Amino acid sequence: MARICEITQKKPMSGHNVSHANNKTKRRFLPNLQHRKFWSEGQNRWISLRLSNAALRTIDKNGIDSVLAKLRLDK
Repeated sequence: MARICEITQKKPMSGHNVSHANNKTKRRFLPNLQHRKFWSEGQNRWISLRLSNAALRTIDKNGIDSVLAKLRLDK
């Protein structure tokens, strides 16, 4: 399963670990993904998503039905 948020499309980023001696080695910055189920009043069913923490905050602010409607418009 890809480590991509289904709402915000956040993906892993790459960068460096930097030591005290300024040696650089490659590393990955992974998004903070969570598995959550939401009850959608519009569809009258549970919706299971793998989201970043930023997407959870967006759903808390706007509601799951409006976020899903915007997601359908973007696709």
